[in-house]
Amino acid sequence: MKKLVMIGNGMAGVRTIEEILKLSTEQFDITIFGEEPHPNYNRIKLSNILQGDTHFEDIIINPLEWYQENKIQLYTGEAIVTIDAEGKRVISDQGREVEYDELIIATGSNSFILPIPGADKIGVTGFRDIKDCEMMIKSAGQYQKAVVIGGGLLGLEAARGLLNLGMKVEVVHLMPHLMERQLDPIASSLLKTELESQGMNFLMEKQTVEILGDERVTGLRFKDGSEVEADLVVMAIGIKSNIQVAKNSGIYVNRGIVVNDYMETSVPHVYAVGECAEHREIVYGLVAPLYEQGKILASHICGNETKPYEGSVTGTQLKVAGVDLFSAGEIFEDGTTKSIMVYNEYEGLYKRVLTRNNTIVGIVLYGDTKDSTRLYRMLTKKEDISGVSIFHTECTGEAGSNDVASMPNDELVCGCNGVTKGAIVEAIQTQGLTTLDQVSHCTNAGRSCGRCKPMVSQILAHTLGDQFDAAAAQKTSICGCTTVSREELVAEIKEKGLASVKEVMNVLDWNNTEGCTKCRPAINYYLGMIHMDEYKDDRDSRLVNEKMHANIQKDGTYSVVPRMYGGVTTAADLKKIAEVAEKYNVPLVKLTGGQRIGLFGVKKEDLPVMWEELDMPSGYAYGKTLRTVKTCVGAQFCRYGTQDSMALGIELEKKFERLDTPHKVKMGVSACPRNCSEAGIKDIGFVGIDGGWEIYVAGNGGVDLRAGDLLCTVKTEEDVMEMTGAYLQYYRETANYLERTSKWVERMGLDHVKEVLADEETRKALNERMDQTLNKYIEPWNEAIQNEEIKDKYYTRHNISVGSESK
Repeated sequence: MKKLVMIGNGMAGVRTIEEILKLSTEQFDITIFGEEPHPNYNRIKLSNILQGDTHFEDIIINPLEWYQENKIQLYTGEAIVTIDAEGKRVISDQGREVEYDELIIATGSNSFILPIPGADKIGVTGFRDIKDCEMMIKSAGQYQKAVVIGGGLLGLEAARGLLNLGMKVEVVHLMPHLMERQLDPIASSLLKTELESQGMNFLMEKQTVEILGDERVTGLRFKDGSEVEADLVVMAIGIKSNIQVAKNSGIYVNRGIVVNDYMETSVPHVYAVGECAEHREIVYGLVAPLYEQGKILASHICGNETKPYEGSVTGTQLKVAGVDLFSAGEIFEDGTTKSIMVYNEYEGLYKRVLTRNNTIVGIVLYGDTKDSTRLYRMLTKKEDISGVSIFHTECTGEAGSNDVASMPNDELVCGCNGVTKGAIVEAIQTQGLTTLDQVSHCTNAGRSCGRCKPMVSQILAHTLGDQFDAAAAQKTSICGCTTVSREELVAEIKEKGLASVKEVMNVLDWNNTEGCTKCRPAINYYLGMIHMDEYKDDRDSRLVNEKMHANIQKDGTYSVVPRMYGGVTTAADLKKIAEVAEKYNVPLVKLTGGQRIGLFGVKKEDLPVMWEELDMPSGYAYGKTLRTVKTCVGAQFCRYGTQDSMALGIELEKKFERLDTPHKVKMGVSACPRNCSEAGIKDIGFVGIDGGWEIYVAGNGGVDLRAGDLLCTVKTEEDVMEMTGAYLQYYRETANYLERTSKWVERMGLDHVKEVLADEETRKALNERMDQTLNKYIEPWNEAIQNEEIKDKYYTRHNISVGSESK
């Protein structure tokens, strides 16, 4: 088996690996190095995270389990610094050396940061990865004034997100028109007017020459001498190919890593793909051509005959701050072109097609992009448009153009992934697809930006005809392996007495008989939740960290986090932790955010014996369960404390530890409204007041910050335990798997949850089911220590795990 190494874990590179795996699963032993501490995620959706429309978990394309299932060794948070082409090996920044037979460089690009004084000050960032998003979100919580440099797509998306975060935003742009590479002056003017109405302020034709401030940015100075105040500066003026490792290793580079039509670099057996690659003097920044490159490279590297990559004509389907745009080909007229234009200023619609010699050479659509796929086909195929009606829209009074029956099979539907109508129809007919999720899972259509999903739905409806069920097609299934929704799955398990993951998939006709990393853990959870007493947990259907009962770190080591109830410990336990850390040379001993001591950098084979010597319960730092109960010192010691927060925290943690929940759950107990344990941003928070406790729910820290809602006020600790048990059990029974309590409450409605829990009999029944569930749990490390089969299967040195899972 050949050794294939890929440098980079981004969208273009991992898509190439996906294409390779479609062609052959046995040809390569694959290793991937990713500089970021995350699995592959969808960078197109970063603006959605910044704008508060989604979570990071939702934009992960390939979870860690995907790498594991495909036997891919993934090193996250580790960059390759040297390629030894003669010795055919790569060397990482951590000194790791890996040999290769074939090497793919997919290092992507970096934000272009203006080389001006002050660009390195605190508060200056690009907009390229999740770390940039987190920095901007954090800054928005502390500061008021943001300046975005760059009036292109990225800059405007960043500005919209910062507005959503409550900041005052100014956009600085060097040119007289926004998005001048995609829009002509009329469309640009319409966009500017719309964005100004949303609250953006524009400083046009301004050239930034200096970032002001001492350590942190305080403003910008322009070439004309004017200045503007700023607490945060986002540079979104473009990208530059990340070519440093190739340059350092003697591979020929220009603006990017120069490749031929088969993505081969100047060095044998070394390839480049994506935004780092330069093909025929062009570096592409859109996913469609990058995926096209990946498909051709995959076929070539597998030894299959394939057509060469000859470059791409790109069409850009955009949605900027709620406005639909499409742009392709030439933007500006010259002496050889003629325009066909529709302009409805009142409704904010603008359409302009540039033609030359009876063919389309350029398209600009603003406000209505329904004609984009048809016009783009005409452009790319150089169709003769003599006598053809170009615009079929409400503006011309003609019938709609999107009758999928009249669409040719080779018309591109998903530009990001290069999926045609014909490919979608064939998949529906041959694979028996009936839902949008299934079509996306099977063909990749809609998997990137998602803007083609309405058209995919229309094709699905047309192809199925009378068999099409609109409600079923739009429902949210467990995953692409099935049409079954969460509600249907739970009902079928109860009604048919289904008792195992395999049985569920067989009886309910799963398309993929082995399931996937999304559905298997979900089925396992629902089976355990329903069959409280008799179900035997399917450990191999757990998420990777739960399978190992340890958090995998980015270097492949693990963490050991013993339980400290309510953050309270003893001298004896501290001594045990210290002795074990010293004996096994633990690289890092750290106090965690949950008031515990974590041992980080532990070898996999040392996990069972360390837990045996610690003889302490697991802190479940890895599980979809109760993680921690954070407490303040409370009335026992604090001058302001009104209640015994430590005692309540310990009681809560001891009762609900090891409870399987749809997602991780964190609690905080504060003895008074000063809230030292941050109870207001926990899944469940308890605040002591004179004469009782306030219970807050659905709080969330991190990127998606959400303050908890007041559920109720109770008088006694017994009342707290009763309400908490009922609330948690109702969450367990009605939430989607991997749905945080914050999203669950928003979906269900706080008033509905209050109404359910207000009924005494309902609370009693929920708590009875909760107690029945809790009775079955055992300490996981006791089982692992005593069972040689488990130790050999999961913790011996030959068993290789991958990646890291964010907490």
